[in-house]
Amino acid sequence: MMKLYWAPRTRSFTTVWMMEETGEPYERVLVDTSAGAQKAPEYLAINPMGKVPALQDGEATMAEAAAICAYVADRYPQAKLAPPLGDPRRAKYLYWLFFAPSCIEPAIIQIFTKLEVPSSTAGWGDATQVFDVLDKALEKGPWLLGDTFTACDVVIGSSLNYAVRLFKMVPARPSFDRYIDRCEQRPAFQRTTALANG
Repeated sequence: MMKLYWAPRTRSFTTVWMMEETGEPYERVLVDTSAGAQKAPEYLAINPMGKVPALQDGEATMAEAAAICAYVADRYPQAKLAPPLGDPRRAKYLYWLFFAPSCIEPAIIQIFTKLEVPSSTAGWGDATQVFDVLDKALEKGPWLLGDTFTACDVVIGSSLNYAVRLFKMVPARPSFDRYIDRCEQRPAFQRTTALANG
C-alpha cells in the first residue's frame, strides 16, 4: 500500500485528491510541519527537500506533487486518470500536468512579489500570458482533455483553487470559476477538503 506523507494547507492537497480519485487504499502519514517534522533525518531520507508531499511505494520514494500525480496515474491505470502510452492525448496530458509547476507557480510568485522578469528569459513567459493560455484552454471544457477528467485536472484544479479561491492571488475569470466549481463537485475533492479541514 502506498504511503502519502502530507500536511494540511500545503501542496499535499493535490496528492491527497489524486489518491482519493484512484479509489485505491493508501496510508496517509501526517507530517507535523509546525513542529519541524519535515526536517527529521528519517523524513529527509524520503524527501531531501524537507517538503510535503512525498510518496513511498514499496522501495520507491518520490516528491513533487505533479510528479506524484503522474506516477500514481500510471500505477493505477484502471482509474483512467491518464491517457495510456501511444494515445495521442497523452502529449497534451503531460503538457498540462507540468504546466502547473513550470508556469502557474512561477507566475503566481511573479504576481505576488511584483517581480520584474523579462518574458524573453523567464521559462514561463509572463504571468498574463500563462493565465491567458489557461483561460483559453478552459473555455472549451469541461476538462483540459475535453470530456475526460485526468490527473492534469487534479494538478491544475488544485493550483487554480489555491491561487484564485483560497488566497486570491490571481484574479478570477469566468472560465476559472466554472472549472473550479466542477472540481469542487467531485466527491474525491470534497473528501480531500474534509480531510484537510479536519
